[in-house]
Amino acid sequence: MKKNTLQGHYCLKSPDLKQLFRIMRITTFLLLVCIFCSFASTSHSQNMRVSISKSSTQLNKIFSEIEKQTEYLFVYNNQIDVNRKVSVNVKEKQVAQVLDELFRDTNIEYMIQGNHIVLSSKENKQEILQQLRRQISGVVVDDNGEPVIGANVLVKGTTTGNITDVDGKFSFEVPDNAVLEVSYIGYLSQEVSTKNKSILKIILHEDTQNLDEVVIVGYGTMKKSDLTGASGSVKEEALAQRTVTSFGQALSGRVSGVNISTNSGRPGGRASIRIRGNSSISVTNDPLYVVDGVILNVSTLTNGTSPIDYLNPNDIKSVEVLKDASATAIYGARGANGVILVTTKKGEGMGTTIRYDTDFGIGVLPKKLDVLNAAEFLKLEDLAYANAQKFDPEGWQNGNYKDPKLKRTDSRLFDSNGQPLYDTDWQDETIRNAFSQTHQISVSNTKGGDSYGLSVGFRGEDGLIIESYLKRYSARFFMDSELTKWLKVGGSLSYAYQKERQTDSMGDGGITVGRQIVEALPFLPVRYEDGTFAGNNDYPGMEGGNSPVQVAKDRNYTLETQTMLGNVYANITILPGLEFRSVLGANIINQKSNYYGGRQLIWISSPNGSASIDNNRNNSWQFENYVTYHKDFARAHSFTGMVGLSWQHVDNSSSTASATGFEDDFFQYNNLGIGTSPTAASSANAYGLNSYFARVNYGYKSKYLLTATARLDGSSKFGQSNRYAFFPSVGAAWRISEENFMKPATAISNLKLRASYGLTGNSETGAYASQGSLGNYTTVFGSSKASGIGVSSLANPDLKWEKTSQINAGLDIGLFNNRVNLEMDVYYKKTTDMLLSAPVPASSGFTSITKNVGSMSNKGFEFSINTVNITNENFSWETTFNISFNKNKVLALSEGDDDIYPGPDILSSSNNIIRVGEPVGSFYGYKRLGTWGTDEAEEAAKYNLRPGDLKLWDRNNDGQINDMDRLIIGKGIPDGYGTFSNSFRYKNFDLVVDLQYMFGNDVLDISKHSAEDRTGIANSYKTVLDAWTPENQNTMIAQIRPTGAGYTTNIDSHFVEDGSFLRGKNLVLGYTFPSELTKKISIKYLRVYGSVQNFFLITKYNGYDPEVSDATQTFAQGITVFGYPKPRTFTIGLNVSF
Repeated sequence: MKKNTLQGHYCLKSPDLKQLFRIMRITTFLLLVCIFCSFASTSHSQNMRVSISKSSTQLNKIFSEIEKQTEYLFVYNNQIDVNRKVSVNVKEKQVAQVLDELFRDTNIEYMIQGNHIVLSSKENKQEILQQLRRQISGVVVDDNGEPVIGANVLVKGTTTGNITDVDGKFSFEVPDNAVLEVSYIGYLSQEVSTKNKSILKIILHEDTQNLDEVVIVGYGTMKKSDLTGASGSVKEEALAQRTVTSFGQALSGRVSGVNISTNSGRPGGRASIRIRGNSSISVTNDPLYVVDGVILNVSTLTNGTSPIDYLNPNDIKSVEVLKDASATAIYGARGANGVILVTTKKGEGMGTTIRYDTDFGIGVLPKKLDVLNAAEFLKLEDLAYANAQKFDPEGWQNGNYKDPKLKRTDSRLFDSNGQPLYDTDWQDETIRNAFSQTHQISVSNTKGGDSYGLSVGFRGEDGLIIESYLKRYSARFFMDSELTKWLKVGGSLSYAYQKERQTDSMGDGGITVGRQIVEALPFLPVRYEDGTFAGNNDYPGMEGGNSPVQVAKDRNYTLETQTMLGNVYANITILPGLEFRSVLGANIINQKSNYYGGRQLIWISSPNGSASIDNNRNNSWQFENYVTYHKDFARAHSFTGMVGLSWQHVDNSSSTASATGFEDDFFQYNNLGIGTSPTAASSANAYGLNSYFARVNYGYKSKYLLTATARLDGSSKFGQSNRYAFFPSVGAAWRISEENFMKPATAISNLKLRASYGLTGNSETGAYASQGSLGNYTTVFGSSKASGIGVSSLANPDLKWEKTSQINAGLDIGLFNNRVNLEMDVYYKKTTDMLLSAPVPASSGFTSITKNVGSMSNKGFEFSINTVNITNENFSWETTFNISFNKNKVLALSEGDDDIYPGPDILSSSNNIIRVGEPVGSFYGYKRLGTWGTDEAEEAAKYNLRPGDLKLWDRNNDGQINDMDRLIIGKGIPDGYGTFSNSFRYKNFDLVVDLQYMFGNDVLDISKHSAEDRTGIANSYKTVLDAWTPENQNTMIAQIRPTGAGYTTNIDSHFVEDGSFLRGKNLVLGYTFPSELTKKISIKYLRVYGSVQNFFLITKYNGYDPEVSDATQTFAQGITVFGYPKPRTFTIGLNVSF
C-alpha cells in the first residue's frame, strides 16, 4: 500500500485533489505540532529519557552515553571521581532518575541548568557554580576601530550568546574557559578564548578574499571557491545601497550575461530578462525563478506580467543567477533559459530587531519630444495646399482642395484674423511630476536556533502620465525553529495585492495617450469654456482623435493582482553529515483586469463605448524531498552527494466578457449586459511534472574540483513515448593558486580554471500541445444553422522537449589578497528540437502541426572585475565593471527553412522576422533611400510616383515595390552591454555611482509612421520641417501634401535608429549617524540618503528613451510605438532599526 500510494503521488496522471489536500492538512498539522513543540522545548528537555545497560563501567563513560542520547553536557572539576565504576540498567528512564541512582549514597550533587548537568561535591557546590558561569563583556570593532553593530557573539558549540549593540558592545554569562565564536557579514569569523579574561576587545577583519563565501545553488549551498559553474550574485548590501522598487531594478546591471530591458516607464512596467540570449522561438525565453525553494509558474499572465514582478524587493536578501549547464542542469527541463534563485530575508542577529524603511520620490520627464507648435502646424497646412497645385494640378482644377484659411473661423479656436487663440503643449498638459512613497516595517526575533519575523509594506507611485498609478500592499511572515539537534522546521508565507491603472496599452484603432500627445492639434485647448473636451475632429479635415488628456481620463484600464507564495519545510539530521529535507510549496496568483472606453472617445472600431472584464487564476503546487550527505576524509578529500525527487502540479483558468455600444457611461464595465453586443469566453488547463535529480561534488585538497548533476523530468505536456527526458551535466575546476609552484607568485591570491558541459530543456509549451484541440463550429444546412465540435488543431504524439546543450569555460583571478577579482567566461549554447509549426498536406484539412524542428545558437563572452582601490580608517573606494557580448543565430527552422514572422504585427505586416542565418527577431521592412528628385521624375513614374514622394529600394529591380523588396533593417538585441559602478565611503558618508551602457542595438520607432506621414490630417514631429521642397531634395521626409496624401503603412529603415546609450543609472549619497549619538535615543542604526535614478542619458536616439521593448511579445526588444517615457526620479529615504 505504501508503494502504491507513493507512486500515486508521483504519477503523471491528473492528481487526486482530495489526496493532495489530505497531504496538505497532515503536513500543516505536523508543522503546527512542531511549532508548538518549539515553545515547549525547555520543559521537554527536563523530561528527556535514556536507555543504558552497562556493567562495571567507569562513570565518565556513563556520562558520555547520556550525552549521546540527549542534548546534555556534563560539567565538573577534578574533585569528582569519574573513574569510579558503576552498573546501570535502565530503559526509557528520565535523566534525573538515572542521576539519582548514580549518586545515591555519595558526596556528589548535581544540578541541571539549561543543557548543562553540573556536578559538585556537597562541600564546594557554591564554588563550582560560581566558576561555571561568570560574566564577561567586550566590544567588537573593525580594522578602523569602528564598532561592528549586530555582530553575533556565541559560545562555541552552543546557542548561548548575544549580538553587539550600537556601540559594538556585548555582555553575558559564559561557562569557565568558554571559547567565543564572533561573526558578521563581510568579515572573517574569529574564535576567542575567555580563559582568564572578563573584558575583551575583538577586532574583525574585512573579508576581502571572500573565497569562503557561501552561495546558493539549486537544492543547497556551496562555498564560492568550490564552484565549477558560471553564476553571479546580488547581495543584500548592494540592494540596501540603492533605491529599488522592482525585481528588475534589483537585478539590472548587477550580473554579467543578464540582459534586462524595460517595456515601459509606467509604474509596474515589466522588465524583460534574458540570460545569455534567446533560446526558443515558440515558448518562453524567461528564466526559471525559484524563491526560497519554490518554483514560480512562468505561464504568461495578463499583459505579459510575471510572478516575479509582484515580489516585494525590500524582502530580498540575495539573488543568485545560474548561467551555465553545470549550474542549471539540476533544474533539467526548465533550466535552458537560466535560473534565478531568490532568497528572502530572515532574522537579523540575535534578539529582537524592529526596522523601518521609507522613501519619498518625485519623477520628472527628462526629455521632451519635439512636435510642431500651432504656428508651425498652420504654416505647413498652408504649404500643403500650395503644393497641391503642383503635384495634382488636375485635382486642383476640379476643386478637390480647399484653402485652409477659409476653415479657420471657429471663434473658440481662432480670432477674427484667423490666428490661433491657443498654443497648447500637450506634453505639459498630460505629463506631470510623479510622486511616490514606500513604507516598510519589519519585526524579527532570533533566540538560539529559533527565529521568526513579520514585515508589512506599501508602495504608492504615480505615473508620469496623468491618471496612471500603482499601489502595492505586501505582507510576509517567516518562522524557523530548531526543535532538537536533529530536527529543524520552518516556513514562510508572503502575500501581495497590487492595483495599477495603465494608460500605455493600445486601444481600439491604436489610440493611446502617447500617440495623442504627438498627434493632437496644438491650437486646441484642453477644454472649452463650457467644460467640454476639445478634439481633432473640431477642426475640419483632420483625422478624428481625442486629446491625450481626454483619452487618459475617459479610457479606464485597471489591473488587479493578488499573489500568495508560501512554503513549509522540515530538515532532519539523520547522522553527522547526512540530512533529509522535505519542502511543500505553493504559488497562487489571481488577476482581474477591467476596461472601459467612454462613449465620447472617437474610436475606429468601437463607437459608443466598449468594456471588458478578464479574470485569470494560476495555481502551482510542488512537493520536493531530497537527501544530502557531506564527508571530509583523509585530510584531502571532500565529498557531497545529493539525491531527491520533485512533484509539481499547475492549473490555470481564465474567463473574459466584453461588450460595446452603451447608452451612457454610468455603469462602465460593471454591467456588460446593457451593451449591444456582449460576448463571453473561458478556458482552463492543467499539467503535472515529476522529477528525479542528483548531484555529486568532489574536491581533492581544495585544488581539483568536480561537479556532476543529473535530472530526469517527466511532463504530461508531451507524447506518451517522450514524456521523460534526461538532463545531465559535468563541471570541473582547477585552483591553480593552491599548487606549490604558485607560492612564489604572492601577488596572485586566487587562480582557478573552470569548464562545464551539459544539457537542459524547455517545457513551457501549451498544456495539451501533443494532444491537439477541439473547437466549436457552425455550419448551415438549408436555411438553418447547426453547431458542433470538431478538431481545430492536429495532435502530435511524438512531441518532446526542446533541448539546449551548453559548453562553458571560465577563469577566475584574484590579485593582491583578492583586492582585485576578475571573472571571465566564454560559452556556446545550442538549442535543438525547437517546437514550431510545420506544414502538412492540404488533404489533411489543416495547414500545420506542432513538431520538434529547428535549432538556434548563442555564443558569447562575459567579463567582470571588482577592485578595492583604497581602504583605510576614514576612506574607501571600490569599483565594479562588467561587460557581456552575445551573438544569436537561427540555424534551422521547419522543413524548407521558411521565414517566421513572430510579431508584433503593427501596420500592414509583421515588423520583425526569424530567418535562418540571422539573429532571432530582426527588424524587417523596406530600405528608404530618400525622396525622388525632380531630375528623377521619369524613373519615379515607373512606380506611379512623382518627385517629392518617398523613394524605397527596388531590391530585385522588377519595377515595383512589394514584399519581395523587404529585407532585414536592424536588430533590437545588443552586441554588448554592462555596467560601471563605484562606491565610496568617507567616515559616515557613502556614495554610489552606477553607469549602464548598451551598444550595437537598434530601435524600431514605429511612432514615426504616424508622426511624420500625417502632415495633412494630424500634428507631427518637427522633423517634417525638413520635408522635400524643390530647394531641399536631399531629405528623408516626403513633400508636405494635404489630406494625408503622404500616408504610408510600410515599415522602412527610416524608422530604425541607433539605440546605443550610456545612462547614469543610480546616484546615491547617504549618511549613517554615529552610534554614540543614536544610542542616546535607543536606536541601533540610522541612515538617511538621497538618490537620483536615470540622472543622465547619452544617446543618438531621438525618442524618449532607447531602452524599450514590448513585454507581451517574445521578440520585441527595441520596438516601440509611442512608448511610455521613463522618469528621472529624485528620492530621499530613511533606514532605522531599534
